[in-house]
Amino acid sequence: MEITDEYLAVTLEDGRSISTPLEWYPRLVSATPEQRSRWKWWGSKRAIHWPLLDEHLGISGMLRGIPSIEHTRELAHAEA
Repeated sequence: MEITDEYLAVTLEDGRSISTPLEWYPRLVSATPEQRSRWKWWGSKRAIHWPLLDEHLGISGMLRGIPSIEHTRELAHAEA
């Protein structure tokens, strides 16, 4: 798993790599480098969990291109 200023990238067990825009995950955007680095696989590698941030991202959602609920709310608020 890799986090840059622009994206979150994950290498799956089958060797595929997926990446999503970091802006989809406001908690990760505003986190410190230490908070971002404290993650663990969850549920047989079906999700990534950041305990210090109370953030939990499912791999299936990343594959389907679904951003976090916080990102969706921010977009809706900005458009209103």
